[in-house]
Amino acid sequence: MPTSKLPDVGITIFSVMSQLAAEHDAVNLGQGFPDFAAPARLVDGLERAMRAGQNQYAPMTGIPALREAIAGKTARVYGHRPDLDTEVTVTSGATEAIFNAIQAVVNAGDEVVVLDPAYDCYAPAIVLAGGRPVHVALDPHTFAPDWDRVRAALGPRTRMLMINSPHNPSGAMLTADDMRTVADLLRDTGIWLLSDEVYEHIVFDGVRHESALRYPELRERAFVVSSFGKTYHCTGWKVGYCIAPPALSAEFRKVHQYNVFCTFAPAQHAFAAMLVDEPGHDEGLGAFYQAKRDRFRAQLETTRLRPLPVPGGYFQLVDYAAVSDLDDAAFCRWLTIEHGVAAIPLSPFYDAPPAGQRLARLCFAKNDATLDAAIARLRRL
Repeated sequence: MPTSKLPDVGITIFSVMSQLAAEHDAVNLGQGFPDFAAPARLVDGLERAMRAGQNQYAPMTGIPALREAIAGKTARVYGHRPDLDTEVTVTSGATEAIFNAIQAVVNAGDEVVVLDPAYDCYAPAIVLAGGRPVHVALDPHTFAPDWDRVRAALGPRTRMLMINSPHNPSGAMLTADDMRTVADLLRDTGIWLLSDEVYEHIVFDGVRHESALRYPELRERAFVVSSFGKTYHCTGWKVGYCIAPPALSAEFRKVHQYNVFCTFAPAQHAFAAMLVDEPGHDEGLGAFYQAKRDRFRAQLETTRLRPLPVPGGYFQLVDYAAVSDLDDAAFCRWLTIEHGVAAIPLSPFYDAPPAGQRLARLCFAKNDATLDAAIARLRRL
């Protein structure tokens, strides 16, 4: 048997729970994908592109029309227009972009500071680059960062800090003060920033998403990762992008070209047209999901599960302490098998889960009928 490069990594919890949901005919609120249609204009654009013969390799960095549309959208939303030729790269989903960014700048022996709970693709990518993840826990109740602890974790071997807002799994968001603190922490260092912003347009209650792109001092050292799949309800298309300054983009593209080389060409043409023809889609996304959040939270109040605040993203954390003393992995299996609702435990998002934490993640990016069916089962807990 070969020696594993990832000896501590198994099948992702999302695949495990989705398979369990399928086996037990459970309502799947675990894996974070919408069960409603992508915009008709986008689907029509994909069909047009395929029928027009746009089915061969795209340029490695992404088709010019899409990179131009991304640059225009970024200027409209964040007040900064990246150079489409040297700073914008289209990728096969945000996960590929995160992997590329880490491989591009993290060397053997380097350290990368990760704020736990963190999405499960972060640490394996760091390990594959020969780096060491340095885990700093967020507040277990509010999921806010303790910047003094982050500052203490930074050292001479630190190569990168990773941040994620809106945060998966909690939905917590970084504030303008947080971003200014990040700038203070990284000033006069050689530490790069990776800002995972895939839920950038799913923000609620009139709060502004504080992208690293809004802050000149941060964008000069940042890989900023976005996801078309999250924004346009088509996670299976696996199209995202990374904006980074020219020197970082050059290194990023060296990895990208030997990883996937290029991304699904017909979808790139469809997204380019969508961004031009319907620029307001992203502006209405917060209100669309806020209605779902509010409806789902009101329904959860009729169960024994206690919903936590959700400032952004499309996940709802629930405290199940009133229902069970099981640890979160065992509880989510029990909930799926015995009560027909699949959820995601939080422990796989941690290096060292907080003792006694009784939280599970539910996805509300679903049709009302799907959420209603889940609530009917949860009321029986």
